[in-house]
Amino acid sequence: MDEILRQALLYDFYGELLNDHQKEIYEQFVLEDLSLSEIAQGAGISRQGVHDLVKRCQRTLQGYEDRLHLVDKFLNIKEQVRRIRFVLEEYESREQPEKEMIEKIRRISDGIIEEL
Repeated sequence: MDEILRQALLYDFYGELLNDHQKEIYEQFVLEDLSLSEIAQGAGISRQGVHDLVKRCQRTLQGYEDRLHLVDKFLNIKEQVRRIRFVLEEYESREQPEKEMIEKIRRISDGIIEEL
């Protein structure tokens, strides 16, 4: 997965656990794609200070993910839902018997329930 996308997902899931200053700087860097210099100038701190803050936020967000695994669970469930859609598309084209399709969906949905 693209690192920027992963950082954005981590922020979506755990960003509210950062303080307001951290959220502001991290959003500017990851979501608004501003440079360290642009952020530093706007925030009135050094470029190195912004860099250190962003790295600290990344470690903090990753630490939450290492303990809670919410992003990984979300991505896994998203993939399983994609698989259900694929099975339904196969059924719509009538390439497989109905019982086989129902069993495939049942296995995938059981996996989703286990994930939760």
